Amino acid sequence: MILIADDDLAIRTSLSLLLKQAGYATQAAATPAEALRIVREAAPALVLMDMNFSLDTSGQDGLRLLSQVKEIASQTPVILITGWGSIALAVEGIKAGATEFVTKPWNNDALLQTIRTILSLPEAVVKEDTLSRRELDKQFDFGNIVGSDAQLLQLLRGVGQVAATDASVLIEGESGTGKELIAEAVHQNSHRRRQPFVKVNLGGISASLFESEMFGHRRGAFTDAKADRAGRFELANKGTIFLDEIGELDLSSQVKLLRVLQDRTYEVLGDSRPRTLDIRVICATNRHLAGLVREGRFREDLFYRINLITVRLPALRERPDDIPLLVNFFVQNLRATYHRPTLKVSTTALHWLRGLPLAGNIRELKNLVERAVLVSGKDELEPEDFQAHFQKMPPNSAAAPDLPPVGTMTLEELEAQMIRKSMAHYGGNVSRVAKALGLSRGALYRRLEKFGIPYDAAEK
Repeated sequence: MILIADDDLAIRTSLSLLLKQAGYATQAAATPAEALRIVREAAPALVLMDMNFSLDTSGQDGLRLLSQVKEIASQTPVILITGWGSIALAVEGIKAGATEFVTKPWNNDALLQTIRTILSLPEAVVKEDTLSRRELDKQFDFGNIVGSDAQLLQLLRGVGQVAATDASVLIEGESGTGKELIAEAVHQNSHRRRQPFVKVNLGGISASLFESEMFGHRRGAFTDAKADRAGRFELANKGTIFLDEIGELDLSSQVKLLRVLQDRTYEVLGDSRPRTLDIRVICATNRHLAGLVREGRFREDLFYRINLITVRLPALRERPDDIPLLVNFFVQNLRATYHRPTLKVSTTALHWLRGLPLAGNIRELKNLVERAVLVSGKDELEPEDFQAHFQKMPPNSAAAPDLPPVGTMTLEELEAQMIRKSMAHYGGNVSRVAKALGLSRGALYRRLEKFGIPYDAAEK
């Protein structure tokens, strides 16, 4: 049973009809007292709750009711109903224990999808018992992910179980840990597997191009719009969209993204007709989003919208036993690529590789193996074949004398200063500056625009 708690008769009636047509049993409550009575009698499967039950529109009635419902039925998921202008209030509700929020007027299909997703999540609770890689592969398709570390296997089982739902997923992890592979695994193990999987690197899209890239445009919508263009959301419709580097998105673009994820509708530039979306959203970042929220650089409401489920990938140094497995996997692929069927890595070399810090994780290991294979003419690679190509990171103390005293400069000011120094050092060559700073060209262009640093527009 789904409980609908709202003081507006029209909303209670509308939601009751919608849910009954979708096959759900419902009960309705016009007041907090009535809602609490129903919850005490029998905990509902889900509660749809308004944030205001009086002329006072502060939302305190809703927050109080949410707290009381959670005291009685802590496991019952709650979806808050609020106006677009009160999303900050909904975020308070999420912090207080609500599972999700929807804004008025809601999209019926999007609301039903949200309800189905939340009701299916309890089935995706991961048990703590051990699981072998062979057993895991019988249940799910993880063919492109190498490893048998217990921590990784537990994570993969959770990924496989959540994949069956339409829950939004946020993948966190250091660069090179395989976030894109996990996103693909979520898609491949979902009911959308035969539909498109569209990857978008948000770090490579400037604020001025965000709407055109994501929503598409009609011919003549702006000066350079010579033909109609489909946006990434349209290409991903019915399937999954993977938003990589979401921590790089500027605040104005975050608002536009939030509206799409909230309403599941968008407008193509040059065409005012709203278009609906049936889509699963997976995001990834190597940034600490919660920290960016505290700094005011990432919207809190967007943060809670994209992380219904959070997957944190371990660094490769946290699962060193998987390093030999990965090396042998890379070598197996390189045998075919370079026509060297007898190529292998000695046990001594595998032991040496297992002890490397590998700050760049799987990506760094793969590059190291391929460089050693290309340079070495031997069929069996030894430690020295890798040692010559392993680039150790400089010790932190080397950079310490150049840092300003604590409290004299913000991180943003330090970032701007480093970009200016790099632009001067490389004579304004954006490609070389981006490589030196470890950024994509698009991410660097966004920072140049943000800090008002001049650059040669022709190169762009």
